[in-house]
Amino acid sequence: MRLTCVILTKNEENTIVDCLDSLIWCDEIIVIDDFSNDRTGELIENLKNKKITIFQQRLQDDFSQQRNFGLEKAKNDWVLFVDADERISLSLQYEILSNLTNSLQNYIGYFIPRRDLMWGRVLNHGESGSTRLLRLAKKNAGKWQGTVHERWIVKGQTGKLTNPLLHLPHQTIAEFLSEINYYTSLRAKELFDKKVTVSFWKIIVYPKAKFLLNFFIIRGFLDGIEGLIIAILMSFHSFLVRAKLWLLWQKEK
Repeated sequence: MRLTCVILTKNEENTIVDCLDSLIWCDEIIVIDDFSNDRTGELIENLKNKKITIFQQRLQDDFSQQRNFGLEKAKNDWVLFVDADERISLSLQYEILSNLTNSLQNYIGYFIPRRDLMWGRVLNHGESGSTRLLRLAKKNAGKWQGTVHERWIVKGQTGKLTNPLLHLPHQTIAEFLSEINYYTSLRAKELFDKKVTVSFWKIIVYPKAKFLLNFFIIRGFLDGIEGLIIAILMSFHSFLVRAKLWLLWQKEK
């Protein structure tokens, strides 16, 4: 089975080369670039790898349409989605290839566990420790849905891989807060467009519940200070989504 990898980029000059290095075993690599104004395109072209094709398309605050565009451009039966700040280890590479060449497997897609590497520490607990994403599937198995926190919705039986995808996000607090601000605005707008409302108590209770879940119930505390920081920031994420949604409804009054 031949495999296409799709990567979405926007000003990823600090991450894209390492990402591509971990994917060079794929048969085809498609980069969907949201008109980066840094050296992202230049660095990709300097690799002079014929497997890599770059397409430029505006994101327009819709991650699903960007990923579905990548699906349309893929030439192979199987497609793997990797973000520029993610890495495929050798063990995950071998597991992917083994499953795709196993004629006894009837799966149309695979969920891959993902682990965050934050400030030099891999987070194995909390929200990061329980994350599994459908990132590998047959090209025609389904489409991506949702403008943000998008999901690949496929029809058919799916399997689970065991080796994790390594994620290197937000390597400074400033970057993390900037990302949170951006994504919560998109999520609030998405919920508003779906006519979802929010009450006073949800703005208060949901962030607290999110912290308790991440730090205590699913044991984020085992990741030390890094786990504490992530639990606090993800609680803030929950608060901002609901606060921004409330403000959008106030503008309608």
